[in-house]
Amino acid sequence: MLHLWSSASYAITLPDGHRFPMSKYQLLREAVLAEGLVPPERMHDPERASEEDLLRVHTAQYVEQIREGTLPPAEQRRIGLPWSPSFVERAYRVVQGTIEASACALREGLAMNLAGGTHHAFPDRGEGFCTFNDVAVAVRRLQAAGEVERVAIVDLDVHQGNGTHGCFAGDERVFCFSMHGAKNFPFHKVPGTLDVELEDGTGDETYLALLQEHLPDVLRRARPDLVVYLSGADPHEGDRLGRLSLTFEGLKARDRYVIASCREVGLPVCVTMSGGYGRNIEDTVAVHVNTVRVLSAYADELSAR
Repeated sequence: MLHLWSSASYAITLPDGHRFPMSKYQLLREAVLAEGLVPPERMHDPERASEEDLLRVHTAQYVEQIREGTLPPAEQRRIGLPWSPSFVERAYRVVQGTIEASACALREGLAMNLAGGTHHAFPDRGEGFCTFNDVAVAVRRLQAAGEVERVAIVDLDVHQGNGTHGCFAGDERVFCFSMHGAKNFPFHKVPGTLDVELEDGTGDETYLALLQEHLPDVLRRARPDLVVYLSGADPHEGDRLGRLSLTFEGLKARDRYVIASCREVGLPVCVTMSGGYGRNIEDTVAVHVNTVRVLSAYADELSAR
């Protein structure tokens, strides 16, 4: 059975004209429930992440600065979201959503946080709308509990997961695979285990061919106990920040291929949303709903076995 995590705290009020599409979280939740992709009792509201868990990845000074609102203004601007109590609540709950979804994926085979994938957050700083690195915290918690040893991170957001790569630098137990725009943000890339850089305008055929070329080798080399999949909507052709040209069907094929490749060899998968900045917010939501449709179909298949 598919379980999802979502919270009213994921969406906060931003100044008029702010470019971050905060309403996508509520719109996605509503669309998933309206379509009946999961019943309401399997749409879970996460609590706040504990500071003990945050400190598995982030420095004590940085966690305190976020909590108390004492981050230097330039560093807050680098995150791209203004500080407020609701900003803090959002940051803590997004992390907890991925913690809970990853633990569920180990039990059920598949689970998703309808937020997260905050892959630009480093241990001591955030950037690119990312405050804490939810995936890194969830992985470190599972490792500390002895529930996993090796993890593969499959990051298919259009932007390189520089913060995630920084969090796991030198740790051979965590395989960081990223397919991203070569000329897109972040302009200073942090090497992962395997980076595949894409030219502006890359479309379905080339993208899917590269994914099919590399993903089987990633899973073979990583030998993971868990796969964390960042299913970014921003490679879509209608994305303001993406600069790639994938269609709705191309992105749905991407999701099917990732999930099928993992499930065929028995690997549990935790999915996070990551980025999406469509010129029409409905397009971003549609990409993410398609991801949930793919997960729901595979979860039904698992339940039928």
